[in-house]
Amino acid sequence: QVQLVESGGGLVQSGGSLRLSCAASISIPSIDVMGWYRQAPGKQRELVASISRGGSTNYADSVEGRFTISRDNAKSTMYLQMNSLKPEDTAVYYCHTYYALRTYWGQGTQVTVSS
Repeated sequence: QVQLVESGGGLVQSGGSLRLSCAASISIPSIDVMGWYRQAPGKQRELVASISRGGSTNYADSVEGRFTISRDNAKSTMYLQMNSLKPEDTAVYYCHTYYALRTYWGQGTQVTVSS
């Protein structure tokens, strides 16, 4: 069983920044891939960024160059630094991982970007 707890969401003006955190209940070096997803009202959940155990990253085209995903293995925490935020980034952001043949999601954290 893995618990994922997100934090760091909030309300920010367009062009602003936020940093999301995802704390895992197990040692994350044992986890291969972790990622951030988001879901806006009326839309499907989409992958924002992912990071492998070795540090390889992957980003959605819509956030490339603005968002940075990272992981601190010592703290069992993953981060998403979001810069130059746009109103279209408004969504609930979820932490995700796949471990021991099971999928795990956090409870989500709301990010709202005002124009």
